[in-house]
Amino acid sequence: MSQLTTTATAGPATGRARRGGTPGPRTASGGAADLWHAVPWTAPALILIFGIVLFPAGYMVYNSTRKISVAGVDHGSVGFANYLAVLARPELPGILLNSLVWVAAVVVLTVVISLALAQFLNKNFPGRRWVRMAIIIPWASSVVMTTTVFVYGLDPYYGIINRFLVDVHILAQPFGFTKEPLPAFISSIAIAVFVSLPFTTYTLLAGHAGIPGDMLEAAKMDGAGAARTYFGVILPNLRNAIALASLINIINVFNSLPILKLMTGSIPGYKADTTTTYMFKLLQNEQRIDLSSALGVINFLIVLIVVALYLWIVKPMKDVS
Repeated sequence: MSQLTTTATAGPATGRARRGGTPGPRTASGGAADLWHAVPWTAPALILIFGIVLFPAGYMVYNSTRKISVAGVDHGSVGFANYLAVLARPELPGILLNSLVWVAAVVVLTVVISLALAQFLNKNFPGRRWVRMAIIIPWASSVVMTTTVFVYGLDPYYGIINRFLVDVHILAQPFGFTKEPLPAFISSIAIAVFVSLPFTTYTLLAGHAGIPGDMLEAAKMDGAGAARTYFGVILPNLRNAIALASLINIINVFNSLPILKLMTGSIPGYKADTTTTYMFKLLQNEQRIDLSSALGVINFLIVLIVVALYLWIVKPMKDVS
């Protein structure tokens, strides 16, 4: 009898609690209704993602398994023959090495310089707002426009940068930075670092803003100097910001075409090419849509593997101890 009374009493109380406070478990029909209600709001974004990302990617994968003539005629499926043809090309090992050097150099230099800039811009000094705004300019400008300025500036005949280097006696005579593979490649790395600094610096500045002030005060009271405070307190707390900036830079730099295309596009051969510019040459110079598509799929797989390894090694979401 007492058990029945308890059950009867608990039933209405539970019902009142659910009506007045915490909601009960949602039914499958309720979840489906919410999903359909969200469709009108998410449909434009889904259509955009399908049209700009999914459909072109799927069509690229499809083309990579076809034999397509120079005239664009599809002669049927060839399976994985295009992938094997791309991987068998003798210039590919050097291009893959260039891609590794390109990504590693740009990302590492960008992060190191941005750490110094973010530390400087996090301090109070006269004109800080204007300096912060000035750093945005390379990011706000078109990459093609910025690179074109450097291409003309480095020209050995009328380039202002070349003329300046001669006037300050760094160079004995004007030098053709965009005429040889190695100087053009190194110059491209410098330009890529220049245009990558604003995003990375602002990401690290956001990380600085999230560091508790009492943590810095505690380090100061414990007698920690500037270097020990930075490496023992500030840098560990910037872990997530560094990981995010590095990850996005890896993806962007690996897929970057404009800088290398403008700086090294006129150089014959493949000594200054990465997989992205090589893919463009297969399409533009050799008119091989099928091989270019196969290399595009290989590029995508490389990015996925690199990102997965990076996340596995760095573990950006791991708590700072």
